Amino acid sequence: MTRFTLLGVPIDPLTEAEAIDWVARAITEGRPRLVISVNPERIMHAGRDPAFGALLRGADLALADGAGVLWAARRLGHPLPERVPGVDFVEKLAARGAGEGWRFFFLGGAPGVAEAAGRVLRDRYPGFTLAGSHTGFGSGSPDPASDPITTAAVRSSGAELLFLGYGSPAEEAWLARNLARSGAIVGMGVGGSFDFISGRARRAPRWMRDHGLEWLHRLSREPWRWRRMLALPRFVIHVMREGKHADEGSL
Repeated sequence: MTRFTLLGVPIDPLTEAEAIDWVARAITEGRPRLVISVNPERIMHAGRDPAFGALLRGADLALADGAGVLWAARRLGHPLPERVPGVDFVEKLAARGAGEGWRFFFLGGAPGVAEAAGRVLRDRYPGFTLAGSHTGFGSGSPDPASDPITTAAVRSSGAELLFLGYGSPAEEAWLARNLARSGAIVGMGVGGSFDFISGRARRAPRWMRDHGLEWLHRLSREPWRWRRMLALPRFVIHVMREGKHADEGSL
């Protein structure tokens, strides 16, 4: 794969199937790997927060999650094969893992949600193993003082795949601090995926997802997110400027 950067944040142009094969190879190799989902909000956050930007640039795999990222990549001359939404990626890894014998650990989310998501995945994919879960701090930012407790829980479970539902940037920061000592091989922040998989939250209809309108559906159900959604128009402006500079440089 040929990695490129989008406004300073890496993107690996893989299909979902290729990304799942990448994870399978990583598990075989056994070295801790950080996987990130890249969307416009994270890209804009990285521009404001150098530490967060450095964390994203250090990821082993960076997947395009969001129609805005596909649009921006195409405009800047790096067309992507498809988007890889985090919740879909979790489901496909669960399906693959059910047959491969992979062990999963779900960290974060509201009380009971991670366990409920695990039950749903066990029903859908016989053989899926949720080796453990820990509520942690829901979508809040975990206190580093609690890291020994949560890393010990992951390590004792023997999980190879660790998914975090703390929300960004807390989940990426936790993985940067703790993935290597957690004993897990592949770690990834998955935001609200536990809520969607468990049925606690409802995803946008397929037609909205196919047309890049999932953000609008989520905003209609969670209007408090409007401040975070301001990252979208800012992202568009930055991409347009980047494209203009690239055009001028080619003259």
